[in-house]
Amino acid sequence: MLFSSCGFTREMTPFDQPSKIKNLFICCLWPSRVLRLWTCRRPRTRRNLLVGTACAIYLGFLVSQVVHVLPQHKGGHQKISSRSLQDAAQTPFLGIPLDGTLSPPNFQEPQLGSNGTLLPPNVVYITLRSKRSKPANIRGTVKPKRRKKNAISLSYGQHFPKATFMGWKEAFAQQPGRATHAAGTTGAAIALETRKYQLDERRHKGMGVRERGHQRPGKISGAVKAQLQPAESNIRIYSESPPSWMSKDDILNMRMLADSPIESIKQVPSHKAVLVVFAGGPSTTGAACNQGHCGIVKRPLDMSEVFAFHLDRILGLNRSLPSVSRRSEFFQGGQACPVILWDSSLSPTDNSTHSSVRLTWGQYQQLLKKKCWQNGKVPKAEWGCTEIHHHEWSKMALFDFLLQIYNRLDRNCCGFRPLKEDFCMQQGLKLKCNDQDAVDLTHIVQRRHDQRHLAFIDNKGFFDRNEDNLDFKILQGINEFPASAVSVLRSQRLREKLLQSLFLDKIYWESQGGRQGIEKLIDVIERRSKILLTYINAHGAKVLPMNE
Repeated sequence: MLFSSCGFTREMTPFDQPSKIKNLFICCLWPSRVLRLWTCRRPRTRRNLLVGTACAIYLGFLVSQVVHVLPQHKGGHQKISSRSLQDAAQTPFLGIPLDGTLSPPNFQEPQLGSNGTLLPPNVVYITLRSKRSKPANIRGTVKPKRRKKNAISLSYGQHFPKATFMGWKEAFAQQPGRATHAAGTTGAAIALETRKYQLDERRHKGMGVRERGHQRPGKISGAVKAQLQPAESNIRIYSESPPSWMSKDDILNMRMLADSPIESIKQVPSHKAVLVVFAGGPSTTGAACNQGHCGIVKRPLDMSEVFAFHLDRILGLNRSLPSVSRRSEFFQGGQACPVILWDSSLSPTDNSTHSSVRLTWGQYQQLLKKKCWQNGKVPKAEWGCTEIHHHEWSKMALFDFLLQIYNRLDRNCCGFRPLKEDFCMQQGLKLKCNDQDAVDLTHIVQRRHDQRHLAFIDNKGFFDRNEDNLDFKILQGINEFPASAVSVLRSQRLREKLLQSLFLDKIYWESQGGRQGIEKLIDVIERRSKILLTYINAHGAKVLPMNE
């Protein structure tokens, strides 16, 4: 007890530090006095009494020192525990000296309070929240908040299904202050709010003028059509107007293909597709298709035709037929399929080349050299020109190269390395590349009333072809390109316009995996556009306005 208190065998505690000088002084005096008392000749009882008295005095001294130090430490812990987070935040970097020297950390065991609970450490935890990166909003692709619209007056003398009025609402586009009266019903009068780019009254008048329960033999029942009628249009337009490259007729046709109920379905063996007749047209299929109420439904593998339609409009070519994506239980088990407008104005084609004018590759190259009908010049009879304008071939070549559509100008796949699943490999046409001048062009189609211009059909593109395996035979003989399309490719706004345009088609957008999937397709087109621009500069091709 005595020697341990002098610091020989016992470590110094925080309670001993305030009286260090006093203890050292006492320890220096003790050895001589203890030896003197121990060696003097005195009775053992008296010597023991002196030693015990000295130890008792020293023990009392130690107890007084401990009682003096304990209240300070207790008050210190209470002071730390009551410190607020605000004070801690205002005094940052506590415990770090300002002279740049750092002392080793002092690891202490957790302290216990008076009631046996752990005292909270003097630590402030700060959580940093990372800034969220949001993708750029493309104009017209953000759905606005619903605004309170004007009340729609609806008066009818008989109860009709809700789906019927939805179909009527989409069917008519009213002028301000006018109302459409449905003939054949019990005097129902419907006043609808004027909305831009809905189906106009003249073209789709019969869609809302149908008697209740009226059915025709062999057709789809009215109950099924009501179930197939979407509650909300699959063509999304959230801005005040559709994109500038889409005409009013384009939007009308897209809404009809995407939303109109299906009246009947017929197989088309020559096109390996399904012909659908939409409700609202004449009773016979031929009359309905002549008035634009029919569409061709293709396989899900042909979904690139929808992309091709939007690309055609953005480039200002306006040669492809309106196409949308649609799901229906009547075909492909409810999968999303492309639906292309049936255009009755197209010239009839033969079954072998599916073309309204028959040309071989050799004849096609001769036409490019003659530049038929350019600048209003009438070609000579011995040139062998067709009614097709020279600029049409330039537009088709640019369009086919970006999408790598080979079935028009390179049917035998002679300009690239095809895959096993390509049509030319399945038909063995790759082996017939020795005499390319005799190979027929396919899908060269005109319109009856407009023989000067082409109509692009069967626009199935291929996005899985690498840049080192592109079909440059499509560009062979083309020395001029349309200025409207080249300006879009050079403007670096092709991605923005494609995102904004493809967003209109809700089913197509979702079937491709949303924006992430659409971006991958656009990446392919952008890389090919850069290659095309390099080709134009390297070959000295001219860029001319072709809006005749």
